[in-house]
Amino acid sequence: MRRLLIRWALNSLALWVVSRIYPGVSFRPDAGLGGILLAGLVLGLANALIRPLLLFLALPLNLLTLGLFTFVVNAVILYLVAALTPLEVSGFLQAFIGAVLLSIVSFGLSLLVREK
Repeated sequence: MRRLLIRWALNSLALWVVSRIYPGVSFRPDAGLGGILLAGLVLGLANALIRPLLLFLALPLNLLTLGLFTFVVNAVILYLVAALTPLEVSGFLQAFIGAVLLSIVSFGLSLLVREK
């Protein structure tokens, strides 16, 4: 349970960081902490439930592109999260760039709080 809460907090923090450093991804002004936490929760659920299905369906494209199509799947997930939460994404290219930045920020945050 503790790991799940830490992951939720890291997802929320990573989304907030990306929204601060990249103008293509932002939160609505009325979002507040609750909106950020909601977006982190929806992102975690989408990554756990929808992303594996999308990766399976996109397996032929992923094989043809040597795994690079995974970035497109990540962008679709971010775009989906934006449709369901106070997160705003300007377009698909911005979702693509935001997903790459989100991966980098999440990786860095995970390294900082890695449990031993």
